[in-house]
Amino acid sequence: MTNSNLGSKRFLALAIGLCVSGGVLAQTTTGGLFGQAAAGQGDSVLIKSSTGLSREVPLDDKGRYSIGQLPLGTYTVTLQRQGQAVETRDNITIKVGAGTEVSFTGAVAAKNLSGISVTANALPAIDVSSVDSRTVVTSDQLAKVPLGRSSEAIALLAPGVVNNGGSFSGPTGQSLVSFGGSSASENAYYVNGFNTTDPLRGFGGLTLPYGAIDQQEVYTGGYGAAYGRSDGGVINVVGKRGTNQWHFGTQVLWEPAFARARQRDRFYESGLPATPVAGNLYAPDSADRSWTTTVSAYAGGPLVKDKLFLFVAGEYERQEGNTVNPVSGFLSGKPYVDYRQNDPRWYAKLDWNITDNHILEVTGASDKYNSSGTVYRYDYVNRAQGTRIGANDDIKSGGDVYTAKYTGYLTDALTLTAQYGRMKTSDYDVPGGYDPSLTYVDGVTNQNPALNGGVGRGNSQTIVSLYDPGRGNRTTNTRIDLTYKLGDHTLSAGIDNQTAKALNQGSNTSGPGYYWSYDQADPNTPLSTGLGVPATAGFPNGAQGYYVVKTVANSLATVRSSQRAQYIEDKWQVSERWLLSIGLRNDQFRNYNADGQAYITQHKPQWAPRLGFSWDVNGDSSFKIYGNAGRYYLGLPLNPSLNAAGAYVSTSQYYTYSGIAADGTPTGLTAMSGPVSANNAFGILPDPKTVSTQNLKSEYQDEFILGFTKTAGNDWVYGAKLTQRVLRSAIDDYCDIDRVLAKATSLGYDVTTSSNPVSCWLFNPGQANTFTLVDTSGRYVSVPLSNAEFGFPTLKRKYYGLETFLEHPFDGRWYGKLTYVFSRSYGNTEGQLRSDLYRESRGTGQTAVSTTQDWDNSWIMDYSNGAQNNDHKHQLKFFGYYQLTPEWLVSANLSLIAGAPKPCLGYYGPDRADPAGYGNSYHFCFGDPSPPGSQGRLPWIRQLDLGVSYRPAFAANRLAFGANVFNVLNEQRVLAIFPNGESSPNKANPLYGTPTARQQPRYVRLSVSYDY
Repeated sequence: MTNSNLGSKRFLALAIGLCVSGGVLAQTTTGGLFGQAAAGQGDSVLIKSSTGLSREVPLDDKGRYSIGQLPLGTYTVTLQRQGQAVETRDNITIKVGAGTEVSFTGAVAAKNLSGISVTANALPAIDVSSVDSRTVVTSDQLAKVPLGRSSEAIALLAPGVVNNGGSFSGPTGQSLVSFGGSSASENAYYVNGFNTTDPLRGFGGLTLPYGAIDQQEVYTGGYGAAYGRSDGGVINVVGKRGTNQWHFGTQVLWEPAFARARQRDRFYESGLPATPVAGNLYAPDSADRSWTTTVSAYAGGPLVKDKLFLFVAGEYERQEGNTVNPVSGFLSGKPYVDYRQNDPRWYAKLDWNITDNHILEVTGASDKYNSSGTVYRYDYVNRAQGTRIGANDDIKSGGDVYTAKYTGYLTDALTLTAQYGRMKTSDYDVPGGYDPSLTYVDGVTNQNPALNGGVGRGNSQTIVSLYDPGRGNRTTNTRIDLTYKLGDHTLSAGIDNQTAKALNQGSNTSGPGYYWSYDQADPNTPLSTGLGVPATAGFPNGAQGYYVVKTVANSLATVRSSQRAQYIEDKWQVSERWLLSIGLRNDQFRNYNADGQAYITQHKPQWAPRLGFSWDVNGDSSFKIYGNAGRYYLGLPLNPSLNAAGAYVSTSQYYTYSGIAADGTPTGLTAMSGPVSANNAFGILPDPKTVSTQNLKSEYQDEFILGFTKTAGNDWVYGAKLTQRVLRSAIDDYCDIDRVLAKATSLGYDVTTSSNPVSCWLFNPGQANTFTLVDTSGRYVSVPLSNAEFGFPTLKRKYYGLETFLEHPFDGRWYGKLTYVFSRSYGNTEGQLRSDLYRESRGTGQTAVSTTQDWDNSWIMDYSNGAQNNDHKHQLKFFGYYQLTPEWLVSANLSLIAGAPKPCLGYYGPDRADPAGYGNSYHFCFGDPSPPGSQGRLPWIRQLDLGVSYRPAFAANRLAFGANVFNVLNEQRVLAIFPNGESSPNKANPLYGTPTARQQPRYVRLSVSYDY
C-alpha cells in the first residue's frame, strides 16, 4: 500500500474520528480514539484503559471506528474478528481535547493528532481534526522544563502570551498573563472542566498542586461554541487520576537564599521630594531576602480493580524572608517586614466505572495562600533594621473546589455529560497590632521641611484600609452537554450556567475614618479646576505650595450575578479532506446590587457564532490549512456592583497647614475646599434603573484566524498563523454628571444631582447612549447623548499578529519548540483595566475592572489612541530538553520579549488644567500631547532558564535529582514605571520613570524526588 493511499484511508477514519465529541472542545477533560482496519481484517475494536474501562465498538463498512469523551490515560486498543484478537496496540496515550489515531492498516501506525508521535516510524502528526489555536503541555514536559510552579508560568510557553504589565496577581499571589493584547482580567481558568475564574475582578483562578497536573491546555483563540466568557485566553488544567496499579511519590524542592542574586535598588528618576528620607534612594530592594521550601507527595491506584480509583496529591510551599519597602507610598508605614508565606494545596479525585457505559468522577481541590509576619522600623540612611513596630497583616486567600461529573455513553451514537461544582474562596485580611486611635499619614516625603526640621514625621499606623474578616466569593457552575453522531455530522448541544456572589467585599478607611496625604504644588496654579480647588497661594501658609488632603474612602457590600448560556454545534466532515465546524452560542448576564436588585439585565439574544474549517491538503495529515471566525462575549465581573452600582464614599478635602504634630498629622489647618469627589461618590445607593444606560450591550470581541501547519521530513513540524482581534463593544463607567444633566435641562427636564445620586453610569463607550434619570418629581426620563455630544472617539482596540513556529517532537533523544510572534495591540482602550496607572497608594496598575478612568469624561480620552499597554511587538520563545544519557537530561527555557510602551501622563494641556478632577492622569506629558506609545519603549525583557536532572540507574530511575537556574544572566529589566510626569500642576514628579517592577533576579531551585 502506498503512503498516499494509507494517508487517504486514515483520513477516511478521521471522518468518524471527528465524532470524538470531547476532542474538539476547549476546556474539556477528555480525548478520543479513532482509526481503521484493512478490509476484512476485523469487525470490531476493543479498547481498555489502565483504569479498566472497556468499550467495544464496531467497524463500519469501510473499516472505520471512533469513540469519544474518553478519560485521559493510557489505553490498549485491540482489533477483533468474531471476538478474537487479531492485532493489539499497547501504551496509547491520549491528549486532552485531541483525537488519537490508532489504525490497523499494514505496518504499525499509531499517532497522536496533537503533534507527538508515539511510534518511531510515524510522521510527526498534525491534528487535522482541530480548528482552534492551543498549546498542550503534559506532566512529562512539566517535569523536564524549568518553569515557575503556576498555571500562568506554564501558559507563558504558548505563543502570544506575556506577563501582565500592571503587577496584577491572582488569588494565591501568582502573576497574571495577557493573551493577544487583552487585559489580564479577560481570561478564563478551568480545573477539570470547572470554571475557577475569580468572579470579583477576573484576576486569575485556582490551580492544582504542580505534581497533580496531568495536562494543561492553553487556548489562544478559536475555541468552539460550548465555551465562552473570555475574550483573552483560556487556561484549562486537567488533574491526574488513579489507575489499576498503585503509584506513590514524593518530592522536596529548595530555593536557598544564598543562591538568589540581590535585587537592584530603585532611585528617584526625576528629582527629589521636598523632604527626602535617604537622598535619592526610593526603595532599597537589595536588602530583600527570601528562601522557599516545597514538599509534595502523591498516591494513586485502585480501591476496587477496574471499578473504583483514587488519586490524591498534596503540596506545601513555605517562603520566608524579609522585605524593605519604599520610603513613601502605601507600604511606607511598614518599612521592614519579616514574613512567612504558606501555600498549601491538595487534590483528590475519585473515578467510578459504574459500568462500561456510565462513569462518575468526583473531584476536590484546594489552593490557598496564607501570610503573616512582623513589622520593624528601618534606617534607610544606614540600611539597618530598627525596633519592632508590631505584627503584619494576617492574610488568607484562595479556596476550595468540589465537582461531580457524569458521563453516559447512552448508545454508540449518543453521549451525555453533566457536571456540577461549587467554589468557595476567602479574602481574609486582618491587621496585626492595629491601633484605631492613630491616623494613617501618607506622603511624608512631601511635608514642608520648615515645619518638620527636614525629617519627615509620621506614626506607627501601618493600616490605611480595613476589611471585613468574612470577605470572600462563592461560585457554582452547572454544565450539561449532549453529543450525537449522525452520518458525517457530530451534533452537540448544551447549557453552561454559572452563579457568583461576592461576600462583604470592599473596605473602610482606618483610624478615625480618614487619612492624610501631604503634597506640594506650584502655588499659583489651581490644584483642580474640575473640582474647584484653587491654588495654594491665596491661603495662609500656602505661599510655597504645600498642602494636605483629607481622604475618606468607604465601601462594603455583598453582591451577586447570574450568567447563563446555551449552545449548538455541528462538526461536519464535508469530504475526505474538508472539515467544517459551525456553532452558535447565546449568553445571558444579570448583575445585582447590594440590595439584591438587578441593575444590568442582558437577556436578549447575544448570538456568538463560531465558524471554522480544516483542510488536509495532501490527505495524509502532513499539511493542514485551517481558519476560524468567532465572536466571544464577556460577562461583567462583580466589581462594578461595589462602586458604580454601590453606595461607596470617595471624597477628598484640601487644606493648607501651619504645623505638623509629632504623630505626623497636620495642625493649623485652613480649608481650601469642602469634601469633593470627581465621581460624585458620597455614599448614596443609586436607583438600579439609573445605574446603567438603556439596552447596555455586553463586552464582546470578534476574532479571525488563518494558518497552516506542515511536516518537514520525518522529524519536524512548522507553521504560521495570522490573527486579528477587534473589540466591538465594552462596558465602562461615565462620570461627567454635569454634561448629562445639562443635556437633560436642554430637553426641558428638571433634573438635579439630588434626584440622581449616581457617582458614575455604566455605559457602552465610543457610541451613542441613552441615560435613565429621575426628575425632581420622581418621574423617570430618558436622556440620549450621541458620541459627538460625549466628545469621544469611537471605541477601538485592535490586535493583529503573525505567529510562526518550528517544532521537533520528542524522538527518544530530544524535544524543542521555537516560536516567534510579531504583533500590534493598539487603540484607545486596553479593555477592562489600565495597566499603566500605577499609584504609590496601591503599588499596581488600576484594578477597577470595567470602571477604569478611561471614558469617565471627554478630557481623559483626548490623545488616548496609540499602542496599548499589553503591546509587545516581538516575542521569541524556545523551550526544550535533551536526553544526554538514560540518566542525564538537560533543559532550557528562553524568552525574548520586546518592551511595552513607555507612559507619560500629566495635567491637561499647556496650562496644566484639571478640567475633570483627575489630577495628573491626562494624556499630556509636561504640557504636550502624549498618546500611548509616543514616548518610546521600555527595555526588552530577556530571560534564560536552564535545568539538569539525574536519574541514577541503580535506583531503577525512580530517584531523581534536579537543579534549575532561573534568569541565568541575572537580567533585571524594568517591567513598568510610575507614569505621572507631574505630581501637581507645573511641579515635576520625582517618581516619574522610577521602576515599579523589575524581573526577578537570578535564583536556583534544587530538588530530589522518588516515584514508585
